[in-house]
Amino acid sequence: QVQLVESGGGLVQAGDSLRLSCAASVRTSSTYAMAWFRQAPGKEREFVALITWSEDSTYLANFAKGRFTISRDNAKKMVYLQMNDLKPEDTAVYYCAAAGMATTAAKFYSSWGQGTQVTVSS
Repeated sequence: QVQLVESGGGLVQAGDSLRLSCAASVRTSSTYAMAWFRQAPGKEREFVALITWSEDSTYLANFAKGRFTISRDNAKKMVYLQMNDLKPEDTAVYYCAAAGMATTAAKFYSSWGQGTQVTVSS
């Protein structure tokens, strides 16, 4: 079982930036893709961004393009989500997840972190 631990959330104002971090306990075939999802109160969990360890392929949700960047540090087994120009609608719990394939579908991610709260005030 892969352990994932997120950090970096907090309360910020609209237009501010935050960098979320995700520490993975191991890298295996089940962590081929690392992704960020988010869930706002009363809403379903939605895909934000993903990155693969080996090919360095990335994919971002439309709302994240131009504002968010996903990156990783293979040696440290860390994945990051840099979020710029944050908006109140970005308020959510952000989760790090790992899967054996690159997909935007949450159901294929077998390992999840506990989540980190991001709150953006207007």
